[in-house]
Amino acid sequence: MPAPLAPLRFGYGTNGFTHHRTEDVLAVLAGLGYDGVALTLDHVHLDPYSADLPRRTVALARSLARHQLGITVETGAPYLLDPRRTHRPTLMDDAPDARIDLLRRAVRIAADLGSPTVHLCSGPSPDGLPEQDAWKRLAAGVEEVLETAGRYGVALAFEPEPYMFVDTVERCLELAERVGGHELFGITLDVGHAHCVEDRPLLDCVRLAAPRLLNVQIEDMRRGVHRHLEFGAGEIAFPPVLAALRRLGHRGLVSVEIQGGSLDAPDVARRSLEFLRAAAA
Repeated sequence: MPAPLAPLRFGYGTNGFTHHRTEDVLAVLAGLGYDGVALTLDHVHLDPYSADLPRRTVALARSLARHQLGITVETGAPYLLDPRRTHRPTLMDDAPDARIDLLRRAVRIAADLGSPTVHLCSGPSPDGLPEQDAWKRLAAGVEEVLETAGRYGVALAFEPEPYMFVDTVERCLELAERVGGHELFGITLDVGHAHCVEDRPLLDCVRLAAPRLLNVQIEDMRRGVHRHLEFGAGEIAFPPVLAALRRLGHRGLVSVEIQGGSLDAPDVARRSLEFLRAAAA
């Protein structure tokens, strides 16, 4: 008989808990039964530029251990580097040093917290920059960060994001080729994003990402509308997606990302986990 399939591990993104202290977020998620947390580095929960970052990182690592929560580190805070423009600068801008520095900081933080991965996305391509030049700049920036990732043993989990330069799994795989198929370059697949913008069916996106799949983000969404919705408020059929992930033996977190639920975060998190457990069953 084949070995039984391991259950999926569900997490929840801290960007859906922007009104809670970090320790309170962990306590709520652990109390609900989540397996992990997707930590967005930002001024809210763990500021990577904080003067007391080492102390806060040690305290957070202890809290994760106490609550028995896994973690992945995310770098998608839209205004962390520029208070007026989202996700800028990117690795494709004329001056990408601030983004490279942030990603290197994230790798070091991930290593200290026991996170196997750092999540990142491309951001928008600068206006007027030819596509091939954008690819070259993006690949060069990722390769610089991969050098740091190699020293710390942390993988980069690149997410295709709607309306950004890398917006599909196929383009993410092209980036993987452009960095030489590096073993520490992987994919974060956002289920809602794939439904929103991909031309291919959602399950085909899962299969295409599978060889490099490290993390999964999940929420409901409608075709062509980049808005993260609670489960059942969009168009996605989740049982086949979760079954496919389980058949693939996915061991990374499957993390809920509903940023707009912060005012009702504990209840949104509870409803989300109940929905996912039922869908996975």
